[in-house]
Amino acid sequence: MYYRFSGVTQRLVGAAASAAYSPQGLKPIVSTESPALIFGTTTKLASDLPATDSFLGKNKVPDLQKIFQSDLKADGLPVHLKRGVPDRLLYRTTMALTIGGTIYCLVALYMASQPRNQK
Repeated sequence: MYYRFSGVTQRLVGAAASAAYSPQGLKPIVSTESPALIFGTTTKLASDLPATDSFLGKNKVPDLQKIFQSDLKADGLPVHLKRGVPDRLLYRTTMALTIGGTIYCLVALYMASQPRNQK
């Protein structure tokens, strides 16, 4: 048996299944129309695009793979320094910032640990 809430008596009363699943006489609304388009433009698939317009540059990946996959013993350089001066500059800048940041944190910790002068 199904029950529904009666708006008149404010109690549960027996009801049919359709009345129990749509309380207070509200009926489910099923739209027969298709929803409106959110985006007015159509989507292009990757297969629809011409191959010549997708990328006009040279693929550098094979060249970089040859550089990075060369044997460590052959040139004696670790992977992060194999491209020469730009890699050395980035490496040294990173190390300087790391050391500087560590020193700054230690100084800030030292200053925070000292008691304030009460005048």
